[in-house]
Amino acid sequence: MLKPNLKKESGEVLKPPITQVGLIGWIRHNLFNGYFNSFLTIVILLGASQVIPPFIRWAFIDSVWNTTGAACQEATGACWSTIPANLRLVIFGFYPSELQWRPLLAMIMLIGLLLYSKNRNHWKKWLLYTWIFGLFLMGVLMGGGLFGLEPVESAKWSGLPLTLMLSFFGMVAAYPLGVVLALGRRSKLLGIRSLCIVYIEMIRGVPLISLLFMSSIMFPLFLPKDLNIDKILRAQVAIILFTAAYIAEVVRGGLQAIDRGQYEAAESIGLNYYQTMRLIILPQALKIVIPPSVGILISAFKDTSLVVIIALYDLLNTTKSALSNPEWMGSSSEIYIFIALIYFLFCYLMSSYSRRLEAELDYKTPD
Repeated sequence: MLKPNLKKESGEVLKPPITQVGLIGWIRHNLFNGYFNSFLTIVILLGASQVIPPFIRWAFIDSVWNTTGAACQEATGACWSTIPANLRLVIFGFYPSELQWRPLLAMIMLIGLLLYSKNRNHWKKWLLYTWIFGLFLMGVLMGGGLFGLEPVESAKWSGLPLTLMLSFFGMVAAYPLGVVLALGRRSKLLGIRSLCIVYIEMIRGVPLISLLFMSSIMFPLFLPKDLNIDKILRAQVAIILFTAAYIAEVVRGGLQAIDRGQYEAAESIGLNYYQTMRLIILPQALKIVIPPSVGILISAFKDTSLVVIIALYDLLNTTKSALSNPEWMGSSSEIYIFIALIYFLFCYLMSSYSRRLEAELDYKTPD
């Protein structure tokens, strides 16, 4: 093969054509590298030209940022003033205003522990004790009644703290339960296998809203008159049971992907069932199912908004309460965009961490 002459006779290096490198080269290679791609690019650009400029004008140019509700009614653009005016109601809901520093501190502690726990080098035994103490302290801050803190009934727990609590505890408890159900469904014992199959198929066959309704309306009918289980706890259990059924099927798929030789190798070195699962099978299976598992956990985080069916007000429902104020009626788009950004932030962080964890657990065999 003849090699291209990259030098002139004078010795000067020839540069690639401008249409092949840089921004122009990237555009030509990725957006206009064929008739069909060129057609799609033009259609998308035409559609964007009809949507993006009006949105920019509405969101930034004609918008108002620090006005009253009356001024917002007359504004032609977005009224971002509704967000700071209703921020405390949206974030903390109906928690007493003079005590809102307590759920704020509890959220900061929870997020801080999550961020610290992202590093796998910190996964030591003392971190488990730190989590136990931190969760106890968060519960004391939210409920009060200890250390001189004023008691606050759970009916007033709402807003972002309630969303984080339901979603976080739902994820933490549902995942190990889902793993147990997946192992039970693959058990050789007929009774255990049958119970797990019935549970998984029954839970997956009904929507979450029906479980929440049953936990709020139906379940108390079977309890003694003097026994009353907290509404938040009932909703939490329903979310855990629902999410665990989907996690179980995902984990079962990961277990089926493990080659039979892994089991035989474990048996050859004398490992029992528990040791085989803990040391060999589950570490490989759980790594395989990280992407679909995170997808289910993200869905569980967003599905907490369904607790409105049992009169619990999470982040989305406290937003609806704020919009019921006549002064800020008509500003729903702005505040819903703000709420969407909050949901997107938490979902993106979960997705980003899953990709990072998957990369850390990945390994390459030597050539």
